[in-house]
Amino acid sequence: MENEAKTILVVDDIPENLELLADILCPQYTVLLALDGGRALALAQSAEPPDLILLDLMMPDIDGFEVCRRLKADSGTRNIPIIFVTARQEEYDEVQGFSVGAADFITKPLKPLTVKARVKLQLQLRSNLVELELQNQILLENAVLREQVEWINRHDLKSPLTAIINIPEMLVEGRNLTPEQKELLEALQKSGLRMLEMIDRSLNLCKMEKGLMGIPFTHVLAICRK
Repeated sequence: MENEAKTILVVDDIPENLELLADILCPQYTVLLALDGGRALALAQSAEPPDLILLDLMMPDIDGFEVCRRLKADSGTRNIPIIFVTARQEEYDEVQGFSVGAADFITKPLKPLTVKARVKLQLQLRSNLVELELQNQILLENAVLREQVEWINRHDLKSPLTAIINIPEMLVEGRNLTPEQKELLEALQKSGLRMLEMIDRSLNLCKMEKGLMGIPFTHVLAICRK
């Protein structure tokens, strides 16, 4: 997504600071403005939340720490990067800010190039994280699909094994076989039985991993085919 499509929410109780940040960011981003914490929460939790928030630390009513804390507690807004903007340079403020979920700090007086660089970095990090989460989801879905295919293949192998096991038994009962031929057929049957046992063990292990032991196999197969 291009920068022009990104929305930045700027929160500060001083109108001049809002105007300054808007002037810095407007050429590249869509900028929303809020003069207090309550308005910031309303905009952030709207149907179209911002991609990043620049949040003043010291505000009346609801300060930046509390706004950040509430946003991080909300599943709909917790992933929005928040950069605190403050004139204070106390180490305690930074420690508390990071503890409530801030991604970065920008100190006043504001430097346009610094603001742009910090905003761009956090937006890129967020974009990379979203892409990584999507790739992980695809990998998980592929793993589930591969497991289901393997399950079905193991089950389908049981049908030809039935012939490998039963036909030698029928042939051994015939009268025209030499002892060597009977021995070979019995060995073939034993191999088939061992293969069937291995498949059954594998299927049982799959059922145990899925918590499906005790459920009729036809029901298990139906679940795996979904």
